[in-house]
Amino acid sequence: MSHATIRYWAAARDAAGTAEESYQADDLGELLELVRGQHGGGRFADVLACCSFLVDGAPVGTRSPDSVVLPEGATVEALPPFAGG
Repeated sequence: MSHATIRYWAAARDAAGTAEESYQADDLGELLELVRGQHGGGRFADVLACCSFLVDGAPVGTRSPDSVVLPEGATVEALPPFAGG
């Protein structure tokens, strides 16, 4: 298991109630499962479902979250859609 930090931006931060959290996870899919379990369904799950993700600054794009391996100390950014961009 790798230690990873997930940072939430804009509506994701509001829904999570925090700006960032640390977890142990091997891949992005596992990390997302953990954060959903921590924050439950509802608004948080809805916001997370429409987020784009960066891992150490690199876009995940359309890759399956389960295929995105998290290196030790990875930083994951959860970026919800926003107006004007």
